[in-house]
Amino acid sequence: MSSNKYAIVVAGGSGSRMQSQLPKQFIELDGLPILFHTLLRFKKADESIQLILVLPKAHQAYWQSLCEKHAAVAQQVPHWLVDGGQTRFQSSQNGLARIEGDGLVSIHDGVRPFVEATVIQNSYQTAQTLGSAVVSVPSKDSVRVNGVAVDRATVRLIQTPQTFQVSILKKAFETEELSTFTDDASVVEAAGFPIHLIDGSYENIKITTPEDLLFANMLLEKYRD
Repeated sequence: MSSNKYAIVVAGGSGSRMQSQLPKQFIELDGLPILFHTLLRFKKADESIQLILVLPKAHQAYWQSLCEKHAAVAQQVPHWLVDGGQTRFQSSQNGLARIEGDGLVSIHDGVRPFVEATVIQNSYQTAQTLGSAVVSVPSKDSVRVNGVAVDRATVRLIQTPQTFQVSILKKAFETEELSTFTDDASVVEAAGFPIHLIDGSYENIKITTPEDLLFANMLLEKYRD
């Protein structure tokens, strides 16, 4: 298998849940758009990772203007820019189409800017050996399904990155899209491939609401300390 490593960063949010006219991936944290923080995490974890950024076509001109504004940072995260689809499935599919040959590919939410380098590195190492690596954390809360209590020790909350051997992911995405596909792992599982969970971090938050943004700024203060 090829040693090439790719990261497809999907950023298709509109900002509605953030109650912002600006798409959430472009909101600034510490003077830098969230999306730059996310891209930097992958490059700092492994310089060899080739970045593929999936953005709605309507957002791409604005992104290019941000790259010019933050040119010094943009130079640290060279990337291919790919058109987003109408759904997450289609956006992942478009990003995957940019990859030629085999290797390892990680798919990550553009608004998860606090993923740790060790998590990224472990995801590639695990996928190299087992075919897949899906980041998750245990539920800290009690859980009920259809009103019935379940043992929370059996529940894992799924995050990204979700990393796969390219050949496996391409095979999985040959299928037609289903409403049951809630993430990339569900597509791979439906194709008959096993899913292997690895430990993530509770700090690997997805910034989608104003409350998330408050927590994100608290995390930045922690990293400064």
